[in-house]
This record gives sequence, structure tokens and C-alpha cells, in this order.
Amino acid sequence: MTPSLKTAAMAAFALSAALALPAHAAVKVLACEPEWGALTQEIGGDLVDVGVATTAMQDPHQVQAKPSLISRARNADMVVCTGAELEIGWLPVLLQQSGNPRLQPGQPGNFAAADFVRKLDVPKQVDRNQGDVHPDGNPHIQTDPRNIALVATALTARLALVDPAHAAQYQQRGAAFSQKWQANLQRWAAQAKPLRGVAIAAHHKAYAYMEDWLGLAEVAVLEPKPGVEPSASHLEEVLETLKTRPAKMVIYSAYQDPKPDEWLSEHAHIPAVKIAFTVGGTDGAKDLTGLFDDTVARLLAALK
Repeated sequence: MTPSLKTAAMAAFALSAALALPAHAAVKVLACEPEWGALTQEIGGDLVDVGVATTAMQDPHQVQAKPSLISRARNADMVVCTGAELEIGWLPVLLQQSGNPRLQPGQPGNFAAADFVRKLDVPKQVDRNQGDVHPDGNPHIQTDPRNIALVATALTARLALVDPAHAAQYQQRGAAFSQKWQANLQRWAAQAKPLRGVAIAAHHKAYAYMEDWLGLAEVAVLEPKPGVEPSASHLEEVLETLKTRPAKMVIYSAYQDPKPDEWLSEHAHIPAVKIAFTVGGTDGAKDLTGLFDDTVARLLAALK
């Protein structure tokens, strides 16, 4: 074989060997809610393949462990959920039926965001008569962007643990997200100053973290018990309450039926405000930054 032919043959062999090398398989992540899918994508970039089990138009309490979801869980490397028993009605079934050892509680592939934040509304005792009450506290932690920052730090570390070959890249992306998020937090704090101390009525006990963040004062809840839709008589009681403790607005989440809120809006002469609640809940909430931009803008608009 001549030197030129030998060189060409070696080059061809090297090319075929390179093509035969397996490409890095993205970490397959099943996020329970849109906010965690969006956060995982921000931190993981093209290192992750993210699927989301629910949409902004679904009540995250009320989800079915359908065969399609079980199939996705079976093939996932990691599940990223809220925890604090938000998904208690469907996630345990999903994990059990998947037969995927990577996702089981206690494994690195099982990530619960609520484990990394301070929980509010933790009941002293739990009784079925109280309605949809969570013993570990209010699970709707995503309505406070300060919680997003805490979860992002923990999720960055977890992704690096699950995929150690790319730990440095996760840390780099996590640091970039943190820097961007801190700037957002300062901006939102300045914009939202007029909301401090503003009294609101709420459709569901879902906004404790948002109220804590913005300094809102919840004076009435439309649901007589968490998860129980208000009757006409209960709405009348709420209306009476607002006569002595007036609210500036009534808020509800994008996935909820707005009729009770619209009724109260009409009779109490206050605006009804739809909150995205998670990524995708409104046209303005297309990503995590948009979620809080849109939330603050809608609340401020209601004051006018």
C-alpha cells in the first residue's frame, strides 16, 4: 500500500470510528409541573430532554396516572416534582407502575422542589373534614420567585449528581441563571411596592407564598374548604365578609373556573384577576421570567 493510500485508509478508519462512538444521551427528565420543566430546561440546556406531565390548564392535584405518563416515567432518568404531597393522588402510582428504580423516593433521580424551601401554612393537625389540606404545608411554592432561586440551586446540584460527566456545565448554567434571577428579583421588588398591604380575596388557598413575597393581605377565600368549590350561599357569606373587610381584588388561577370570582367581582365591585399560576397559564407567562412579569403586571393593573 502506498503512503498516500495508507493515509487515506487511516483517515477513513478514524472517521468511521468517530461516527460509531455513541453521542451523549441527554438526561431524560419528567417534570410534574410546567414551572419545574421550565427550570430544568434553563439549567440543563441541551444536556436534558424534558417532558412535562401536566399543563397550566390542569389542577395539579387532580391528574390521572395514564399509560402514556407511565411510559414516559419508565424511560426517564429523573423526575422533578413539587412534593409536599401536591402530587399524592397520582405520582406514587405513576412511579410504582413505571417500575423504574431510578425514580423511586430516596434515589438521586427523585427530586422534590418543596424539600428546599420554607413551607407555609403547615397545619398543627390534619383532618379529612378540613378539605384538601397538606400535612407538610402549602405546596404551591412556585408563586414566590425567591423559592425558584432556592430550588434552582438544589436542582443544579442534583443534575450534576445524576450526570457527573457534565457537572461543570450544569454548575455554569446554574450560576448564570442565578445571576439573571437575582436581577429579576430586584426589579420585581421595585415594581411591586404598591402592592404591599393590599387586601385580596382568593379563589383557593394557593397564594400563600405569593402573598408572603408581595406583602398582600388575604381577607377572604371563596372555597369553604380547600379543594371544595364555593356554593351560592358561601359566596354570599364571602360578600358579607368583604363589607367589613374590603378587598381590592379577587384572584384565581388560570386552570380554575372563573364564574365564582366573576360573581364576587360583580357584587363586590372589585376586579377579578386571573393569575397564570405556572408557566403557560397566560399569554405573557411563556417562561419563568414571563410568569412573574405577568403576575406583577396583572396585580398592579387591578389596583388602577
